[in-house]
Amino acid sequence: MRMPAALASRPRRRMRLALGAAVCAALLALVFWLYAEPGFVVMLADQIWACF
Repeated sequence: MRMPAALASRPRRRMRLALGAAVCAALLALVFWLYAEPGFVVMLADQIWACF
Protein backbone atom coordinates (compact mmCIF):
# COMPACT_ATOMS: atom_id res chain seq x y z
CA MET A 1 0.00 0.00 0.00
CA ARG A 2 1.40 3.40 -0.99
CA MET A 3 1.41 6.48 1.21
CA PRO A 4 -0.52 9.51 0.03
CA ALA A 5 1.63 12.31 -1.39
CA ALA A 6 0.69 14.66 1.47
CA LEU A 7 2.09 12.26 4.05
CA ALA A 8 5.21 11.51 2.02
CA SER A 9 6.18 15.19 1.78
CA ARG A 10 5.95 15.85 5.54
CA PRO A 11 9.49 14.67 6.39
CA ARG A 12 10.89 16.87 3.61
CA ARG A 13 8.94 19.85 4.86
CA ARG A 14 10.05 19.20 8.43
CA MET A 15 13.67 18.88 7.27
CA ARG A 16 13.42 22.11 5.28
CA LEU A 17 11.99 23.94 8.29
CA ALA A 18 14.74 22.56 10.53
CA LEU A 19 17.40 23.62 8.03
CA GLY A 20 15.88 27.11 7.79
CA ALA A 21 15.81 27.41 11.57
CA ALA A 22 19.46 26.30 11.77
CA VAL A 23 20.50 28.87 9.15
CA CYS A 24 18.62 31.63 10.99
CA ALA A 25 20.21 30.62 14.30
CA ALA A 26 23.68 30.65 12.73
CA LEU A 27 23.05 34.08 11.21
CA LEU A 28 21.85 35.45 14.55
CA ALA A 29 24.90 33.97 16.29
CA LEU A 30 27.17 35.64 13.71
CA VAL A 31 25.49 39.02 14.23
CA PHE A 32 25.81 38.63 18.01
CA TRP A 33 29.50 37.76 17.65
CA LEU A 34 30.07 40.83 15.44
CA TYR A 35 28.43 43.09 18.03
CA ALA A 36 30.64 41.54 20.71
CA GLU A 37 33.79 42.32 18.66
CA PRO A 38 33.41 45.94 17.48
CA GLY A 39 37.11 46.20 16.58
CA PHE A 40 36.66 43.48 13.96
CA VAL A 41 33.75 45.34 12.38
CA VAL A 42 35.75 48.58 12.26
CA MET A 43 38.71 46.79 10.69
CA LEU A 44 36.45 45.14 8.11
CA ALA A 45 34.82 48.48 7.27
CA ASP A 46 38.25 50.09 6.88
CA GLN A 47 39.38 47.34 4.52
CA ILE A 48 36.22 47.63 2.42
CA TRP A 49 36.52 51.43 2.36
CA ALA A 50 40.14 51.15 1.18
CA CYS A 51 38.91 49.45 -1.98
CA PHE A 52 37.28 52.67 -3.15
